[in-house]
Amino acid sequence: MKTILKLVPFLFVFLLMSCGGKEEKYKPTYGKKKAVSKVDKIRASKKIDLVNKGIGPIKSIEFDEAINQEMATLGQGIFKKLCTACHRVEKKFIGPSPKGVLKRRTPEWVMNMILNPNEMVQKDPLAKALLIEFNGSPMANQNLSEEDARAVLEYFRTLK
Repeated sequence: MKTILKLVPFLFVFLLMSCGGKEEKYKPTYGKKKAVSKVDKIRASKKIDLVNKGIGPIKSIEFDEAINQEMATLGQGIFKKLCTACHRVEKKFIGPSPKGVLKRRTPEWVMNMILNPNEMVQKDPLAKALLIEFNGSPMANQNLSEEDARAVLEYFRTLK
């Protein structure tokens, strides 16, 4: 009995030591992003693609050198009425900011995205990437005419 009583403290110390060691805290796996290459780290909203014209009715657009202020004002009104629920001029919101969009996209791509958003997010790789970046929030089809969409594009030209 004495021997068992003498062994109990040693066993207790041994158990404590075997439970110790390197402490690893629980780290939840949700929210972790998979490893991506440096190229993949560029968000779709920041990628520059001045070749892709998108999918839709617009194949070519020619700009006058000077901005048509009357058309830009009309476009600003359309944008404020229909687009500000999801887009902010100065920052990312539910959708990307239109500021500087013509430095990143072709005018044809922008027009086709405005006029044909459903088909664009299904077939255009850049539109698909934007859909993923913006948490699956698709752009609503506002059923604008080509003239109204062109006015919005002219307004975008004023945003620098």
